[in-house]
Amino acid sequence: MAGYRKLSRTASQRKALLRGQVTSFLYNGKMITTESKAKEVQKIAEGLIAMAVKEKDNFEVVKVKAKVARKDKDGKRVKEVVNGKKVTVYDEVEKEIKKDLPSRVHARRQMMKVLYSVTEVPSTNAGKKKNTKEVDLVAKLFDEVAPKYVSRKGGYTRIVKIGLRKGDAAMEVLLELV
Repeated sequence: MAGYRKLSRTASQRKALLRGQVTSFLYNGKMITTESKAKEVQKIAEGLIAMAVKEKDNFEVVKVKAKVARKDKDGKRVKEVVNGKKVTVYDEVEKEIKKDLPSRVHARRQMMKVLYSVTEVPSTNAGKKKNTKEVDLVAKLFDEVAPKYVSRKGGYTRIVKIGLRKGDAAMEVLLELV
């Protein structure tokens, strides 16, 4: 018996389908799909969540000094004339950043191998590039999802059967985070 379902697709198509579904599932927290696809997505998602739970606190906080451009009330950079040229004025700011330890960096890269990048578009500007922002799903896994499941030893997702799909009578299920 094979270790995975082939889902009537070639290897590259299957990999792309599962990556897309896992990304969508972790971004939204739930999804409706067929039973066999849900079981494959569940395997991958549980592994990613387990990795996030294990490496959740594996970082150190470091203070860094950074130069940040000074901005006026409109949010535009302040410029000064120096030697006949306009030069942006910078302020030195001290920030605290999270510095991942090597094992967490490895986990982050393993997750990025599976997850696609997600671009969030506001509903008011649907179809436009303006005001879109890139969502860091890996950071969401570490910061939002993992703390919920620290006390659990697996079983982060559940499959609930909905019923048969009208077109082809395939069993539809709801896959959700517990």
